[in-house]
Amino acid sequence: MFTPRLLTSFFEFFLSVLMSGFIIYITYRVFIKANTDFDMEAEIKKGNAAVGILVAAILFAASLILQKGLGSVVSMFRLYISAPGENSLSLGKLALLTAAHLGLSLLLAVITISVTLRLFGKLVRRHMRPGEELQKGNIAVGIVLASVVLVAALYVGEGVSAVSKALVPQPSIGQIEIMK
Repeated sequence: MFTPRLLTSFFEFFLSVLMSGFIIYITYRVFIKANTDFDMEAEIKKGNAAVGILVAAILFAASLILQKGLGSVVSMFRLYISAPGENSLSLGKLALLTAAHLGLSLLLAVITISVTLRLFGKLVRRHMRPGEELQKGNIAVGIVLASVVLVAALYVGEGVSAVSKALVPQPSIGQIEIMK
C-alpha cells in the first residue's frame, strides 16, 4: 500500500513542477496576445506597474483554476496505480486523458479570465475606460482589475474541479445478476 501512495505523490509533485513552468509561460503568452487594446509586454518593459499587477494576478488566477483541474488527473493516476486489474486504461490512454483534463482546465481558465475582464470593462465603461487607464499606468485600476480576476478564479475554480472530476473514468465494479 505504501508504494502506490509514494508513486502517486511523486507523480503529483513532478506534474505540479512541470505544470507551474508550462502554465505560467502559456498563460502569459495567451493574455499578452489576447489584449488588443495595447501591447502589454511593451508596457511591462517600460515599467508600467499597473499592467504588471494585472498580469501577475492573471497568472495567479489561472494557476488557481488549473490547480483545481489537477486533482482529477491525480485521481486518475491513483486509480491506475492502485487498481491496475480493475482499470481498462492503458498508459497511453492515461497520458491522453491527462493532457485533455489539463487542456480543458487551461481553456476554462483563459475563457473565465477573458470574459470577466471584458464584462467588467463593459460594465464600468461609462465611468472609466480601464484599458486606457491601465495603459497610462494607473495603479489603482491595475489593482481593481487584478481583484476582479482573482475573485472570478475563486468562484470558477470549484466549477472546474467539479467538471474535471465528473470526467474521470471510473472502474467497473462488475455485473450483478438478479434472480427472477
